[in-house]
Amino acid sequence: MSTLEIGLASFPALLALIFLRVPIGLAMFLVGFAGLYLVTGSSNMALAKMKNETYSTFSNYSLSIIPMFLLMGQFATLGGMSQALFKAAESWLGHRKGGVAMAAIGACAGFGAIAGSSLATAATMGRVALPELKSYGYAGGFSTATLAAGGTLGILIPPSVVLVIYAILAEQNISKLFLAAFVPGIMAALGYMIAVSIYVRLYPDRAGTRAPVPYKGRFQALAKVWPVVVIFLLVIFGIAGDWNWSQNGIQALFTPTEGAAVGAFGVGLIAWRSGGLTWSSLVDSFLVTGRSSAMIFFIILGAGFYNGFLSLTQVPQEIAGWVVNQGLSPMGVLLLILLFYLLLGCLMDSLSMILLTVPIFFPVVMSLDFALPPEHLAIWFGILVLIVVEVGLITPPVGLNLFVINAMDKETPAVETYKAVGFFVATDLVRVAILITFPAITLFLLP
Repeated sequence: MSTLEIGLASFPALLALIFLRVPIGLAMFLVGFAGLYLVTGSSNMALAKMKNETYSTFSNYSLSIIPMFLLMGQFATLGGMSQALFKAAESWLGHRKGGVAMAAIGACAGFGAIAGSSLATAATMGRVALPELKSYGYAGGFSTATLAAGGTLGILIPPSVVLVIYAILAEQNISKLFLAAFVPGIMAALGYMIAVSIYVRLYPDRAGTRAPVPYKGRFQALAKVWPVVVIFLLVIFGIAGDWNWSQNGIQALFTPTEGAAVGAFGVGLIAWRSGGLTWSSLVDSFLVTGRSSAMIFFIILGAGFYNGFLSLTQVPQEIAGWVVNQGLSPMGVLLLILLFYLLLGCLMDSLSMILLTVPIFFPVVMSLDFALPPEHLAIWFGILVLIVVEVGLITPPVGLNLFVINAMDKETPAVETYKAVGFFVATDLVRVAILITFPAITLFLLP
């Protein structure tokens, strides 16, 4: 077999291991190691790359942002921020038809702004909002679908762990990606609320209402979410905002990694003052963050090993050249790539998809003419990828958010969740179409 044929054969081999339930990080590592052995005819290069790849991967300073954001999410849960967000949104929206479900979406958006993880957002808000939805007469499938969809806001509304990984892979500015994700994230939350409104009008018997809360109670509930607002503004605008004048112009207050550390410290302080953070829970938070970070880092290592093997076989370059020579329009190529992400999302988690495919598809997109500056094209493509990856989290049969929420509600058949989640997927597809047609919506906040 030629080097190129070995590279192409690695794809079905990798998918076979994944279907056999081999952890994705280990699967990519094994295929990469075996591929390097077959290409070079010796294990020496594979063993040397194991040493070099491990050091080069984990010495990347930008990766330190990941455990900081994960720890911030742990502290936010201990500080009761998820409950405060849901109660505030529920007090303002709960009396409307479908209002409690809309409140759950709004609370997911707020919690996602400090958690940075979709699964963490879905799991946390599921514990908070699912009993409330059931108590007010919301159907089980509609309730679980709402929370599964709302959980996806955790990776879209900045800060986002997946967006950090994309920034590292594509060598883009993390701060600018956070800014670019802000408007699409708001659009996602509004789109899901519209989906709720449509659903309850088509199926009025599957959603109840609650008594209106007096305005005094609404403002009291709203006042309790000020920590979320302060932390979000501090982290996002501290990273991307124009704060300090210097001889070289206007500089941000701190780097993304420093911003994540400031956010984790601030949320931890709030959780301590509220009584939710004790020495025991602090240790538990560190352990959970450590385990989650280790899992993510191992996947990153496996992906780096596999992608290094692919680069040696010239597969990404050959695919890019082949696509360009097919005569398809740039928009046609982009649509095919996004369709592939939607299909792959039915089989794989978001982080694995990003790590596996961006090194292959990114050069393809960057070789096409979209009449955008290279940096803007890279950022626009990253946001589009993030959105379709997000759709994969709620696409049957194996959307991870669907599994997380259904595991909390054993009484609701998964098929009922699948039926209701289609309304949310539809709004996602509409949003993708809008952002493809009008790139300025994604890019107008960039300096």
